[in-house]
Parts: sequence; structure tokens; C-alpha cells
Amino acid sequence: MIKSVNNYPISQLFDIDASVVYVIPKYQREYTWGKQHWQNLFDDLIENDPGYFLGSIICINQSTDTLAIQELEVVDGQQRLTTISLLFAAVYKAFGSGTGELNEDLLVERNNMKRKLVLRGASDRMRVVPQSQNRNHDDYRAILSEIEVINQYEIPLNAGNRRVMKAFRYFQTRIEELITAADDRNAALIGFVDKLSRASLVKIEVASHTDAYVLFESLNDRGMPLTAVDLIKNKLLAKIDRDDPVRVDYYFEQWLALLNELGEEYAIHERFFRQYYNAFKDELKGIIEVPIATRSNLIFIFEKLINHNATECLTKAAAAARLYSFILSRRTDNTLQDLRKPLQDLERIQGAPSYVLLLNLLTRRGQLGLNTEHLKAIINDLAVFFVRRNLTDTPPTHEVARLPLKILEGSRGLTGQDVVDFIQAQLAAVSSTDAEFRRRLEGSIYEENIGVARYVLTALAEDSMTTETFTDLWEKPGTQMTWTIEHIFPQGENIPESWVQMMADGDSEHAKQIQLLHVHRLGNLTITGYNSSLGNKSFVDKRDRTDSAGRFVGYKNGLSLNSELADTDRWSVEQIQSRGAALVNRAMELFAFPGVPE
Repeated sequence: MIKSVNNYPISQLFDIDASVVYVIPKYQREYTWGKQHWQNLFDDLIENDPGYFLGSIICINQSTDTLAIQELEVVDGQQRLTTISLLFAAVYKAFGSGTGELNEDLLVERNNMKRKLVLRGASDRMRVVPQSQNRNHDDYRAILSEIEVINQYEIPLNAGNRRVMKAFRYFQTRIEELITAADDRNAALIGFVDKLSRASLVKIEVASHTDAYVLFESLNDRGMPLTAVDLIKNKLLAKIDRDDPVRVDYYFEQWLALLNELGEEYAIHERFFRQYYNAFKDELKGIIEVPIATRSNLIFIFEKLINHNATECLTKAAAAARLYSFILSRRTDNTLQDLRKPLQDLERIQGAPSYVLLLNLLTRRGQLGLNTEHLKAIINDLAVFFVRRNLTDTPPTHEVARLPLKILEGSRGLTGQDVVDFIQAQLAAVSSTDAEFRRRLEGSIYEENIGVARYVLTALAEDSMTTETFTDLWEKPGTQMTWTIEHIFPQGENIPESWVQMMADGDSEHAKQIQLLHVHRLGNLTITGYNSSLGNKSFVDKRDRTDSAGRFVGYKNGLSLNSELADTDRWSVEQIQSRGAALVNRAMELFAFPGVPE
């Protein structure tokens, strides 16, 4: 719920008689604005008419006592607000010591500027309270101490190298340049203060973190500077700071460790928090009960969990994150090492919706009597399910998201092999028929779903490997994979003459028809290294291609997938069809699902 939206001049937003404090949550992002931002702000104030619009801030106002100091939690606009406050400090410094060199009017202006920095009657109560990361809070206090508006505070080590102090020094320099160039230094300073005071900001007040997130989503053209996970963090650590301030730094380290388990990708962070709730929602229904966590209700869910018990919420989520990290192959676990390859396969076939189920099963494996073989069978069944599902779109996406919840609910009371059998039966019941799966395999699979095409090809190649001959076809030493999909008959618009001759006896139009019908089918696809080196080369050149060390990287690369290609001198429609039929039959066996209708 939005409590208020107002466009205020700076003088009113920092009303010297109001007991309003803007608190930037202790663990929000550090101050990141740099010289270009400071320059733009200062130049805009100078170059524009009074009343210039500086932007907006969003605050959470949960205060109920109108007589107490009103603390507003700044959830958006902290960079702008911190910068304006640093500009106030530089202006105050520019007024000088106030002894003997300022007339009465200037002393009033100087005192008013002080009250924009600290509250009246509370000499150490700062009007803006920066967050603490990268010593932002300490550096800011040191600046206010240097200009003598708060009690003495030691300048932190290396403060001059950090952005807060650099911003203050930048504004000091700009103000000095401004007033030095004027005929009347004091008049120039007063003129600048007037422009600064009359510049405006929109202040939006909301009642909760949930309301803030809903507001961000509705203003989607603004780039949403704070994410759902940011707001969960702010709410969590603010609550812990109130409940257990002595140990808040310890819990902040726990939060950072949690995110570190998940990696750097925000999408995975958000997915984890949704899937964490969905995996354990039965255990949490005494606190909150919603059918399924979504992006739009995620903040609401975690506000309830945090308000109930913030430290317990963090501790349990951190434990789940460690298991989630294992599911993502980012963490090792010697007791579950045999699951590593099946889990990698599940990720490669885009089986992430099933992580809800796996997170629950791995957490409760002792209670459910699930050993490594049971879990391996479940993960393999999930991979088969997602091969079929992602190629046929059966079941539809909305059912896939709810399927793990249905399985968890239906498997209550089951243990051991009964859990494995139940999950397999549930997956088979909603999977595509064998006939539909075969039809899609026989079609233009590369055009239908490149990810599934690659997975099927690599699985067929791996199926014939032994421990001694194993080759990692998913190897990615840099930004690109070593092994990639190769179209045997080239897919490019301009078909090379050698291929027109071989495929269509020199008839270019017929060659294009053949390409249109067959180029993306399984029979015309394979896996090779150095795909970009093969491209539109002739069949024989592709077959016999070697790297600089003399190793075969074309069709003679040793993969069983290429055995037929390595032993022939040409390529034809008949060979595409024959090879395709054989590969489809092998894929039907490899991704068979007991209980699926034919």
C-alpha cells in the first residue's frame, strides 16, 4: 500500500524543524556513484532554473508514534540521497568557521544547513544514515566530524580512497571554484544554496517491503534497481539487527555465504528462494500458507517468515542453499558423489523445475529411507521426463511448475523404493506418448529445440563410451563449448557447389528443397569439435579434418555417433533417412519411460 506520494523541495524534505531521519539499511548496496554522477548533479543545479527535479526516493514508513523521531527506511534512491547529503556537508564547510567572517544572515543559512545534516537538539543524530558496507557509514561520520557538526570521530584508514570521501572532496572543489569565480563569494554561495534548497525530489512512502516490491514491478521502465532478493536481505538483516544487534555481523556473513553457494547469477538466487518455499511449504504453513511461491508474492512470503523468526529463517535457508549448490554441481559431497553426473544431465536438459522435489528429498533422505541408488534412479527418471517434455511441450509449462508439489503431497508416508516407484508413475502419467515423442524425434529436432537436440546427440554418443574412452562433450574451457552440433549437409542459405553436386546432381533448386526438408533432422546432425572450422567445407574435408597437432576433429574423431560418417565418401538423402531412423530408435530406447502409453 502506498501511503503517500509527494514532490517536495529539498528544503522541505530536509525540514530543519522535523525529526525525520532517512536510514539506508545497514546491509544495502554500498555507495557506488562516481565522478560522472557528482558532476551531472552539480551541473544540473547550476544550469537549470530553481525547482529542478532531481529524481525520486522510495521509503518504508512503519512508524506509529508521531511524537518520536520518524525513521524512514530508504529502499530506493539511496545513492541520490547520500550524494545530496555529502553536497550539504561541502556547502556547510564552505561557509567557514562562522567566527568573525559571516554576517547574521549567513550564520542563519549556515545553521540551517547544519540542521539538514543533524537533527535539532540531538547533536549526534544524523539526518541521513548511510549503510555500512565498504565503511560508507564510518566515512560519512568522519566527514561530519571534520566539518564539526557531530562529535569527534576518527577518520577511518584509507577513507580518502573510497567514494564517500571522494564525493565530498569533489563538491568542496566545485563549490570553491564557483564562489572564487564570482564577484561576491557570499552572494554566490547563497545563490547556490537557494537553488539546492528549491530543487525537488519525489518521495514515495510505502508501508512494507512487499509494497515496495509491488511498486518496483509496476514501474518496470525504471530498471528496478532493487530486486526481490535485495529486499529479502534488507528485511532479514534489519529484523536481526533489532532482535540481536550484537550478532548481526555474524548473520550478515551467513547471508553472504548463502549467496556464494548459489553463484553470481541473480536469476538463480530468485529461483532458489521460490523453490525453497515450495519445497518446504507444508512445514511452513503454520507461519504462512500460499499455494505456490511466485515472483509477485515472494517478498510477502519472506516477510512473514522473517517476522516469525528471522534467524531461524536464515539458518534453514542457508542449509537448503548448501544442498541447492550441490544440485547445481557447485559443491561437492562425498556421500552423494554418484549423483554428480545425473544432476549435471538434469541441468543440461533444463530440468530446473524439478529442483523443488530434489531439494526436499535430499534434505529428508534419511527420514525417507532414500539411499544413493534410489536418488540416482529418481534423477535419471526426471532427466528422461524433461527430454520428452521439452521436445513435445507435454505437459504444458504451468503444469510442470506444479508437478513437484503434487508429487510431494502424494508421496506422504512413502519410503525407500516406494518413493522411487511413485515418482516414476507420476511422471509417466503426464509425459507425452511414445508416438508423439517419436514423431518429434523424426522431425526437424534442431529447429524444434536446439537444447534437446544437443542433449540427445551427446547422450547417444556417451551411451557407447567406456570409462577408458569417456570424452566430456560438455567441456567449456572458455566462453564456448569445445564440442558443438554440426550439420553434415550445411544449413547456410548459400549451399556450396560441391554439396549441390553431391546431394542434387548439380540442381541448386532441388538442393534447397532437400535442405529445407532434411537439414535439421537427427540423421543430418552430429557432434564435432571445431565446428566453425568445418562450416561449408566438402564432406571429405569435414570427415578428414585435423587440428594443428594432427588429431582428427572431423567425423573421424572417434565418437560412435560418427562411425557411419567416418567410413563413407559421400552423403545423400537416403543416408540421412537411414541414419536418422537408427538414431531415433536408439533414442526411443534410451529415453523410454515404463508406463507411458504408446
